[in-house]
Amino acid sequence: MLERYILPLAPYLLAAFNCALCVFFFLCLENEIRLLKKGVTGPGKLKDASLQDLKAKVEDLSMRLRDAEARAGITTLPAAPKASINLNKRTQVIRMSRRGEPAENIAAYLSIPRKEVELLLKIHGLILNGSNVLNSSSAN
Repeated sequence: MLERYILPLAPYLLAAFNCALCVFFFLCLENEIRLLKKGVTGPGKLKDASLQDLKAKVEDLSMRLRDAEARAGITTLPAAPKASINLNKRTQVIRMSRRGEPAENIAAYLSIPRKEVELLLKIHGLILNGSNVLNSSSAN
């Protein structure tokens, strides 16, 4: 009887069992997907709330920073100091002066203040006159 009824049905029973197992795994997977989707949308509301919390804290900190700056008297960062005249420009000033250029033209050409050109020329003149004075006093 076993050979006559059950053995021929065994492959079909095995296939039916496999199908039932696949349906079970499919339903479990579908349930997990539903729970994951619910988890993604649920904490999203918490994320929005924490984002609002974070924005409020940042706004509070920026207000406290502005208050601290106002109490300290610092509203903006100080401007960077202007770069001083470099050796190349000094040399150009002296060369142009030796050619007879006025201080205004030198200042305009080199894009530096006229007072700076005049000061540089005075210092250069003092150095030249000072070295002549030293040479004449050492000769005595």
